[in-house]
Amino acid sequence: MKNQIDMTNGSIGDKLIKYAVPLAMTGILQQLFNATDLAVVGRFSGKSAMAGVGGNAPVIGLLVNLFVGISLGSNVVIAKAIGQKKQKNISDAVHTSIILAVIGGLIVAVLGEILASSIVRVLDVPDEVFPMAVKYLRIYLLGMPVILLYNFESAIFRSCGNTKTPLIALVISGAVNIVLNLFFVALLGMNVDGVATATVISNFISSAILFFALMKTDLEIKVSPKKLKISRNILVNILKIGVPSGIQGMIFSFANIVIQSAVNSLGTTVMASSSAGYNLEIFAYYVMNSFNQTCTTFVSQNYGAGKDDRCRKTLKLCLIQCISSTAVVCGMILIFGKPLLHIFNDDPEVIKIGYTRLCYIFFAYAFSFAQEVLSGYLRGYGVSFIPAICSVVGICGVRLVWIFTVFEKSPSFTTIMQVYPISLGITSLAILIMTLVIKPSKRYSLARKSA
Repeated sequence: MKNQIDMTNGSIGDKLIKYAVPLAMTGILQQLFNATDLAVVGRFSGKSAMAGVGGNAPVIGLLVNLFVGISLGSNVVIAKAIGQKKQKNISDAVHTSIILAVIGGLIVAVLGEILASSIVRVLDVPDEVFPMAVKYLRIYLLGMPVILLYNFESAIFRSCGNTKTPLIALVISGAVNIVLNLFFVALLGMNVDGVATATVISNFISSAILFFALMKTDLEIKVSPKKLKISRNILVNILKIGVPSGIQGMIFSFANIVIQSAVNSLGTTVMASSSAGYNLEIFAYYVMNSFNQTCTTFVSQNYGAGKDDRCRKTLKLCLIQCISSTAVVCGMILIFGKPLLHIFNDDPEVIKIGYTRLCYIFFAYAFSFAQEVLSGYLRGYGVSFIPAICSVVGICGVRLVWIFTVFEKSPSFTTIMQVYPISLGITSLAILIMTLVIKPSKRYSLARKSA
C-alpha cells in the first residue's frame, strides 16, 4: 500500500515528517469539526443549546481520553509485532483491538444511558440547560461504539506507518458532519439532538470506511470477520500499555476542569479571553503531540525488529523536528495572534488577556518538547507506567496543588498561567531523569540477547 511507511529500513528523518504531518492535521481537523458543532447550534438554536453541548465537554473528554490511551496500547503491540515479523501476533492484536473497541463502546453506551442525568447533575449544569445537556449526552454516548472503533482502527493503521487513511476517513466524515448539522438544525429545526445525531452518523461513516479498508488491504493488518475474537495474552499486553496512558488522559482532563473552574471564577471577560487563546494554541499542541505518537510507533517497530540504534536515532530526530516545527507554528501564531483573536471578539481586554495566555502557554511548550517525545520513546519500548506517573504527579498534581494554594491567595489570570511552565518543567525533568536511569535501549537490548 502506497501510504505505508517502512520504519525499520532506510532513512528515518523524512519518514518521521511523512508520518507526523497527517497526525497533526487529523487533530486539527477534529478540533475544527468540534468547533463547527458549537457554531451551528449556537447560531441557529441559541445560547442555551450551545451550553447544552459545551457543558458536556468535560465528561466526554474523560471517556474519550481513557480509550484513546488504551488504543495507544494497540498501536504499540501491533507495531512491535510488525517489527518482529510475527504474523500471528499481528493478526491476533488487530482482531483483539477491534473487539475491545466495540465492547468498550457498548459498555460506555449502556452505562451512559443509565447515568446520563446523574452525570449532568454532577457537572452543576443550570436548570434551563439541563434537559438539553442530558439529551445531547445520551445521544452522543449511544455512538461510543463507533467513536471508539474509529480510534482503534486509526491506531491499527498507524502501527504499520499509515497515517493518511485515518485522515482521509476523517475528512469525509467531517464534511458529512457539517452538512448534517446544517440539515438537522437549520432546516429541520432540531437543536442539540440534531448536532449529536450528526456526530454519531459521521463517526459511523469514518469507522465503516476504515473497517472496509482493513478488510480490503493486502497488508499484515488485514481484518477478517471470521477471526474476530479476543486473544487473552494480547489483551493483557494492550491493557498493560494502554490503561496507564488512558488513566493519565482522564486525570489530565480532571486537572483541566479544575483549572477551568478557576478561570471561570474570574468573570466572563477572562473566560472569553482564555477560550479564544485556547482555540489558537491547540493548533501548536497538535503539531507537537504528533511527534509523541510518531516516536512511539517508530520505536515500537524498530524495537520489535531488534534495531536499537534506529530507536535512539528516532528519539534524536523526533526531538529536533518537534522543536523546530512547533517553534515555527508558535512563532506564526504569536506574530498574528492579536488579529486572530479579533476573530473571536473585538474587546481590547479580551484580546490582551487572550494574548497573555498564548505567551505563557508557548513558553511552557519549551518544556513540553522533552515531555512529549520522551514519553513516546518510553512507550515505544512498552514502558507506559513511568511516563504516566510522571505526568500525573508533575502536571496534574502540581496544577491542582497550585490552584488550591497559590491561586487561592492570589486569584488572578496570571497566577493561573504561571503553573503551566512550572508543571511542565517539573514533568519534563522527571521523565528525562527516568529515561536516563532506565536506559530502555540498553536494557531491552541486553534482555533480547539473553532471551
